[in-house]
Amino acid sequence: MGAATKFSTEVRERAVRMVLEQQHEHGSQWAAMESIAAKIGCTAETLRKWIRRAERDSGQRAGLTSTERDRLKVLERENRELKRANEILRKASAFFAQAELDRRGK
Repeated sequence: MGAATKFSTEVRERAVRMVLEQQHEHGSQWAAMESIAAKIGCTAETLRKWIRRAERDSGQRAGLTSTERDRLKVLERENRELKRANEILRKASAFFAQAELDRRGK
């Protein structure tokens, strides 16, 4: 994610647009990516990832959109926290149940 923050959203969007507009002038989309990546100072692979994300976000490519991916991360984090809380409650419940049994046994 470090490379993603190196370039502003505007630069990323412009680079993606440039590749999509100029790919017919090159032998392939990859050749266009290499050419434009060199001009903006990123790697062709980084630019490829930006393009694939833009394609998913616009519905041109299958997969989770950026919004869906962000929401999934939030839900996974909440799920981990809830599992942790449930485990703590389970252990606390067992502890207090044992303490009650010990108190009654005396």
